Amino acid sequence: MTFADAINDTLLWAMNKDPKTLFFGLGATDPKRLFGTAKGLLENFGPDRVFDMPTSENGMTGIAIGAAIQGYRPIMTHQRLDFFLLAMDQLVNNAAKWHYMFGGQDSVPLTIRLILGRGWGQGPTHSQSLHSWFAHVPGLKVVMPSTSADASGLLASSIFDNNPVIFLEHRWLHHQLGAVPEKCEPIPLGKGRLLSEGQDYTIVSCSYMTVEAVRAVKLLADHGIHCDLIDLRTIQPLDWDLIDRSVRKTGRLLVLDIGASSFGISSEIISSVCTRLFSSLKQAPQKLAAPDYPIPTSVALSEQFYNGAEEIAGIILSGIKKQGISLRPLQESHLSHDVPGEWFRGPF
Repeated sequence: MTFADAINDTLLWAMNKDPKTLFFGLGATDPKRLFGTAKGLLENFGPDRVFDMPTSENGMTGIAIGAAIQGYRPIMTHQRLDFFLLAMDQLVNNAAKWHYMFGGQDSVPLTIRLILGRGWGQGPTHSQSLHSWFAHVPGLKVVMPSTSADASGLLASSIFDNNPVIFLEHRWLHHQLGAVPEKCEPIPLGKGRLLSEGQDYTIVSCSYMTVEAVRAVKLLADHGIHCDLIDLRTIQPLDWDLIDRSVRKTGRLLVLDIGASSFGISSEIISSVCTRLFSSLKQAPQKLAAPDYPIPTSVALSEQFYNGAEEIAGIILSGIKKQGISLRPLQESHLSHDVPGEWFRGPF
């Protein structure tokens, strides 16, 4: 099942399970139904529970918070993360703090789906990855799945969590195929997943960078270099136990991020590991994240902006001082910069 269809199935499941679940957002009832993730919702549950909304993001988020306080479970979707920046006041000052400010007597079971990531030359105002912003706010949970099964299971847990959850979907994942359980199986928030095991290096990743990491790990394994690959799945809360066990075993750490390099989740992970596990490290931890520049629109600039499997493998080879390994199997320069590889299923 594709990542998008897994989300769609989970939305149908959740709305059947609880009649208090609402779904709305810009494009929720358009023909394309939010990249196909909202197919059948309007037809099955009607306009009282599934509806489009005006371009008044802050106001509509306030309505969602009010509905959540009154016992509903709203699911609000934005076709671009960037559009939701207009609603940061409601998110940070109301949704995230309500439970605390009222002594735990009220909860805000609100799920906000935000689409992020590259493609179409969308540039600096339509493809930002600002997950570290959200993770910095006490009271918010932040989810970033990378597989179809995780998209389903984590969304199910997000919808039925009694706290506000930011659910971030990278658009390059929507058409990715993956196995999904026949029945919806919620996955606990805050639990990462070990995708591969090895003694040489720990790689920590999330969202689309996990796809590139899997490709790098397979190439390195062919040359006798074996890595633990951790897919965080949830970046707030973080699965520190999983990260710590792996770093104690390998002594080497590379953290991947799709956001800007400075002051991001990768920096937080490295800082914490260095503070708590310094004696376990064989060398300084490293990170691979986006440059500290606005995201470019042009082909010429974007080709050099994004990191992938080649850069991941290169850092690990340098870290263990192994030379003479060709990265050519990871290079697919004949492809469009908006297509990551022959394995990619599009369009967006």
